[in-house]
Amino acid sequence: MRIPIAFLLTGAFLLPASSACAEDGRYFWSGDWYLKIGATGFLGPKYEGAPKRMLQAAPLVSLGKAGSTVRFSSRNDNMSYAFFDQGSFRAGVTGKLIFRRDEDTSSDLEGLEPVKFGGELGGFAEVYPTDWMRVRAEVRHGVRSHHGVAADVAADAFADVSSNVRISGGPRLTAATRDYFDAYYGVNATESAASGLSTYEPYGGLHSVGLGAAITWAATDRLETIAYAEYRRLMGAAADSSLVRERGSRNQLLVGLGATYRFDFTLP
Repeated sequence: MRIPIAFLLTGAFLLPASSACAEDGRYFWSGDWYLKIGATGFLGPKYEGAPKRMLQAAPLVSLGKAGSTVRFSSRNDNMSYAFFDQGSFRAGVTGKLIFRRDEDTSSDLEGLEPVKFGGELGGFAEVYPTDWMRVRAEVRHGVRSHHGVAADVAADAFADVSSNVRISGGPRLTAATRDYFDAYYGVNATESAASGLSTYEPYGGLHSVGLGAAITWAATDRLETIAYAEYRRLMGAAADSSLVRERGSRNQLLVGLGATYRFDFTLP
């Protein structure tokens, strides 16, 4: 088991815009908060486009203000701060942490330029078209790891099958610009000579489409467990990359289990 290149570090800073300046003179952070800390173990690709899966582990972290109107959250949600929270619509800033990807990740990557440690920063918006569905979109720009833009769109239907068990699932779509694909899938002449892969100059567009599903069980009012599965089919520039065509796979499957424990606290 190893820690993955990209931690599944998630969070939701669920502060309504109306509370940014407290009416009673208190600071925006004043009030009751919760912190969820946990971990997940999953069987997933060694890297984007990898043909083989390996057992990995990652931390799960979520921070929010008590009383938020959030009705649903997914393990795919990246860290976010809601400037607008109107119940059925939320929007704000989001970020994602990216860890280094190099030949230590997989021998398939020998000779390729590493993806540097860094992250992505951008915005998100989510809407509940019905009481049982959430649609969320994120658009993020790379910071140090790459210089491109990546966008994720996911729709999740959810239903409570009992007082403490929820099932959810739906389609996913990811798109990106050429600079993003160049960092993860491009192969220039120097890299081709060092790696043995054919040269490849990517273009922007669709990255992948897929489906995800999860079962969440609230074991207690503080302890929550989850079982999940995600399938993605690489498309466009990702599928056309020589890294995927010659050494990888368009089919990306991830299955895992996780658990988080909630801590409640109050800030003055």
